[in-house]
Amino acid sequence: MDFHPKDLPISKTYDLKDEKDAIDAVEDMVKIGFRDKKEGVKILMPKDSKLAKRIGYSVTTGVTHGLRQKNEIRDIRYWTYHHDEEHYAIVLISNTTLTKLGF
Repeated sequence: MDFHPKDLPISKTYDLKDEKDAIDAVEDMVKIGFRDKKEGVKILMPKDSKLAKRIGYSVTTGVTHGLRQKNEIRDIRYWTYHHDEEHYAIVLISNTTLTKLGF
């Protein structure tokens, strides 16, 4: 990987505090979709390791499941990284968009 996920274009950022926020964010991401988008989405999570793992799992599996239910392509790439002193982050983007951007 010759780039950092923070360098990808982002259309929307979700600042999640708990798993309930994650479920709401997943519903919104699935509704918006990833097809024909030129940007990805960013999820910010608290630095609490246990909570971040639960939120991350809810988001990644929820998006995949939601896209499958809508019969949309589930070819989504994601990265998890330390965003700042208080947050971990996940960036999700369509693999097709990633290729078009030259990454």
